[in-house]
Amino acid sequence: MVVRDSPMNASTPSALSFTETLSLLSLFLASFGIIANTFRGDGEPLIASLALSGIAFAATYAMIRWLGPTFMKAGLKGKDMSKVHKREIPETMGAVCAVVYLLIIIVFIPFPFYKDIVAATSGGGNRDVVIELEHVQTGRFLHRFPHSKLASYLSAILSLQSVSILGIGDDLFDIRWRHKFFIPGIASIPILIVYFVDFGVTQIVIPIPLRPYLGGLFDLGFLYYVYMAAVAIFCPNSINILAGINGIEVSQSLVIAFLLVLNDCFYLLAPYPHPATDSHLFSLYMLLPFIGVSLALWWHNWYPSRVFVGDTYCYFAGMVFAVVGILGHFSKTLLLLFIPQIFNFIYSAPQLFRLIYCPRHRLPRFNARTGLMEPSVTEWQYPPKPIVAVFLKLLHRLHLLRVTTNHGGQITESTNFTILNLWLVWFGPRREDRLAMELLVMQTFCGLFGLFVRHNFALWIFESDNWSVKSS
Repeated sequence: MVVRDSPMNASTPSALSFTETLSLLSLFLASFGIIANTFRGDGEPLIASLALSGIAFAATYAMIRWLGPTFMKAGLKGKDMSKVHKREIPETMGAVCAVVYLLIIIVFIPFPFYKDIVAATSGGGNRDVVIELEHVQTGRFLHRFPHSKLASYLSAILSLQSVSILGIGDDLFDIRWRHKFFIPGIASIPILIVYFVDFGVTQIVIPIPLRPYLGGLFDLGFLYYVYMAAVAIFCPNSINILAGINGIEVSQSLVIAFLLVLNDCFYLLAPYPHPATDSHLFSLYMLLPFIGVSLALWWHNWYPSRVFVGDTYCYFAGMVFAVVGILGHFSKTLLLLFIPQIFNFIYSAPQLFRLIYCPRHRLPRFNARTGLMEPSVTEWQYPPKPIVAVFLKLLHRLHLLRVTTNHGGQITESTNFTILNLWLVWFGPRREDRLAMELLVMQTFCGLFGLFVRHNFALWIFESDNWSVKSS
């Protein structure tokens, strides 16, 4: 079926309008000029990262338009079930984001090490200094190069490549959830090895009230790596679970990314050199290009969606957050920004772990008559087991679920266990875009509250907060 009003049905690059082409070309040229100008100074990696993010946005935006028809011809397409006219649109566009992002990150690698590369010159990094020949050191300066920092970048790229392959495989072959759930943990092995070699801290600070019993520090040992692997498993899967309406996957990822950038700025804008500066610079270097590619995808995926992101984007986005949280050494702060995702995972657990029947799709149901989204339901052809029925009715009384019973009091329907359906149970039917916006506002407030608690209440249970620790 051909839908003439959608630019995705154009089979040539002319799908980009003249205004879009001019805007993207201007952004690309301006970004390229900024990158070229950074080499006149010390490399200025943060500015270069911003400029590369602009290139990432322009490239992703254009490629989504150009590759849309190609993806549809290859069978990578799907129907938007939440519309009256269920037209087919391209799917798996998250793969475009992942590929562009990885290429940009690879191109960016020389910039953080520009000073270290220049330092191996005869002037010790200063081109204006002339040193007598007998005082010039010769040979390669490998002992001075920050190999640990380079290893962090390379391990991050390797983990992101691995999880992107998982996402593409899932989109192509529809891998079962129980088979793919732990794969991000395997993809996290490179960053865990770098953490072990470069940092290796497995001790946690004990809250003041518990110190009489556990002491000031408690060494988790191997369990700390299990915890970090669990973070790497949780982040991609949690974004993949909180999905089902136009724009929600990309939008929640953008909110988390912007909140992480805000957290990084707290440390970089401190009035004194902070010991965590390098870690948060690494976080910014990874997040800024991610925001660039995600904004381009968001433009096409927001309601009414012209493309689907696919599972590739969910796994790729979640692993970006896991990488910056683990290698940036703020994984606990990261989890404070995942409060809605943590709640959604816990709330969905009865269905995810098959304690209660779980249908193939749990996205909210579209009512074609009203044009509104309503909670999707699980129909019980046979009465649930007594213990399950008690559990469902208890949640119904707590307004955490909606159940329908017959005249005999037996449950015939129950809403599915997702935060999207729960929101509709609480506040009633919503338009798809309004539902997404309300959840994003909630995500933003939860994230800001998490950062507020992290940086203002930490001293209530700990002796010091690393935001207030000055470098020696």
